[in-house]
Amino acid sequence: MAEQADVLRRTPLSRDRVLRAAVALADGAGIESLSMRNLAQDLGVVPMALYKHVANKDELLDGMIDVVVGEIDPPVPDTGWKPTLRLRILAARRMLSRHPWAALAIESRNTATPGVLAYLDSMVGVLRAGGFSTDLAHHVMHAMGSRILGFSQELFDASRRAGRSGATGPEPAATFPPEAAARFPHLAEIAGAASHDDGSVVAPGCDDQFEFEFALDLLLDGIERLHQQGWTSARHHRPDHVVGPG
Repeated sequence: MAEQADVLRRTPLSRDRVLRAAVALADGAGIESLSMRNLAQDLGVVPMALYKHVANKDELLDGMIDVVVGEIDPPVPDTGWKPTLRLRILAARRMLSRHPWAALAIESRNTATPGVLAYLDSMVGVLRAGGFSTDLAHHVMHAMGSRILGFSQELFDASRRAGRSGATGPEPAATFPPEAAARFPHLAEIAGAASHDDGSVVAPGCDDQFEFEFALDLLLDGIERLHQQGWTSARHHRPDHVVGPG
């Protein structure tokens, strides 16, 4: 093992090696552990050597995002738009289970990285190839939101942390004391209404695989109906509804 590590350390640095080492560091210790100094130590080089391949930590993080987004399965040829979207979104979710820091890292960027843009572009391409108008494809992408990348912001998920995969506690409603349950009876009631498979959880809280697929399938079924109906936004805007940018 030590000999293998020595060989790796002697391997010339490249941008790809730097990015993959950074991904491994974030996977193992959380995104908060990522620093140019720690990364250089893992690679067996001085920190200044990294700057030949990434200009700064922001560029490093962008590159890491593109590395993990590149793991999402490509579209399967000759498959309809609906199964293609579903398969790729669930593949994105599996990617997030391997890299728990990635969802909030993606959210934290002011602009989408080239890898994220390429993925989103390909998903719009799937819709267009499936006969969707640009109008409906536009609204579908808004409706899917971050779900298209395999995650969503959940109501009961107060413990999401960038790069922290360990659970920090159960759903808030599940721990209500009797006086709180009396004050918020409906939340207390649903807290125990459905069991969660701990093995399917990507992040702590309600955002587990069942909840994610439940909402995903609702969206896909509704989108399919709109597509079959030839839906357009022009026919469904209320006269008094003001549409802003986006």
